[in-house]
Amino acid sequence: MIKSVLKNTVRGLLFSLFAVQVFAASVYPNFPETFEGGRKTAYQYGSVMLPTGQWAFKNALLGACTDDVKDGSQSVRIADTGTLTLLSDVTNGIGQVVIGAGSFGNDADASWQLWYSTNGGTTWHQSGSTVVTSAVTLGYVTFNPAVAGSARIQIRKVSGGRLNVDDITISTFDSTTATDTLPTRDNNMALGNPDNATASPSDSNHYLVLKSQYAVSYNNSKGIPNWVSWHLSTAWMGDAARCNCFTSDASLPSGYFRVTTSLYTGSGFDRGHLCPSEDRTTSDSDNANTFKMTNMAPQAPNMNEITWAAFEAYCRTLAGNGNELYIIAGGYGTGGTGTGGGTTTAIDGGAISVPAHFWKVAVVLPVGTNDLSRISTSTRVIAIDMPNVQGVNSHSWDYYRTTVDAIESSTGFDLLSNVPTDIQAVLESVVDSGPVS
Repeated sequence: MIKSVLKNTVRGLLFSLFAVQVFAASVYPNFPETFEGGRKTAYQYGSVMLPTGQWAFKNALLGACTDDVKDGSQSVRIADTGTLTLLSDVTNGIGQVVIGAGSFGNDADASWQLWYSTNGGTTWHQSGSTVVTSAVTLGYVTFNPAVAGSARIQIRKVSGGRLNVDDITISTFDSTTATDTLPTRDNNMALGNPDNATASPSDSNHYLVLKSQYAVSYNNSKGIPNWVSWHLSTAWMGDAARCNCFTSDASLPSGYFRVTTSLYTGSGFDRGHLCPSEDRTTSDSDNANTFKMTNMAPQAPNMNEITWAAFEAYCRTLAGNGNELYIIAGGYGTGGTGTGGGTTTAIDGGAISVPAHFWKVAVVLPVGTNDLSRISTSTRVIAIDMPNVQGVNSHSWDYYRTTVDAIESSTGFDLLSNVPTDIQAVLESVVDSGPVS
């Protein structure tokens, strides 16, 4: 009992510290809700009184088995299109909500949303975008409803496998730091779907893989992504360590080629991240998901570790300076030069293609809301195109700046497709000339 009280007290202090450092608001009393104090073992509708108030469980229970992802002895497990609803209002508004989430057992990825009500649950409004959770460890997702006055929240599972939820924190609303000044985790595919990838297993060379941390168009015949798309802000960045846990992606359909890390051994090429490990460091699960092999492609070590890495670091610098970025990256062509010299077109006996070039497009915005509507002809867009060769580091990353139009011509993709066409036409034709450090 004493250990449980101490654990919850320490956890509450940590969440309070996080709130003070990240946004000028206060965590409500008794939050985070850890779901340690209640009991509900069946999915049928019912309510449970917890330290933070009465919560309604629809197609949901309090799970304590080995497959439940949890921080402590139990967490909420939501099935089908179930919901978890706070039945009472918090009275000083909602500035930010932080929710721990994980995927139950071996279930498929779970898609879910946060909603809020300002009229006692009569009508509801969604906060942020749909989240796709695939990790089997607890990862934290941040929402910024920025609602003044009395309000309550509801978590809605919309599709996929069973979802575990734990450690929910609600913070008060502070009008001096409204949501347009707070970094958030936003839609990883906000800029569009460059090749119209789908989640149909029959579309094996443009198979859409959605994770909480990024989105991928996977090419089964090449064993690499066509592209990876992700959002970057300081809400994605913390102090989780690099896991170096390269693993095949079990979420791919049955019969697909699942690349393993050993297939790169002795190839002369790095397992090159498209969405970088350091862009996802708020939790161990966020970081681990960047090591799925669907996020990797063979990169010349000097490119991956020096020039490409320098641009990755610059993007994080921009995020640390009050910006958020929408980034898409991929490779094109065939044949690169690794440590073995000469041109290599594929590794693992031809199963994994080696691109001739790697490209990246980053759209840079001040932290805010309604991001697509804020993209204008003056928005900074940085596009780079690097040859996949050892000698690439003879120049710094900015030497390889190009236009989005040029990348589209080389790849056949439609980048920034969700941006209005008149704005696209301007942004995609310009070579960035902004600062580089």
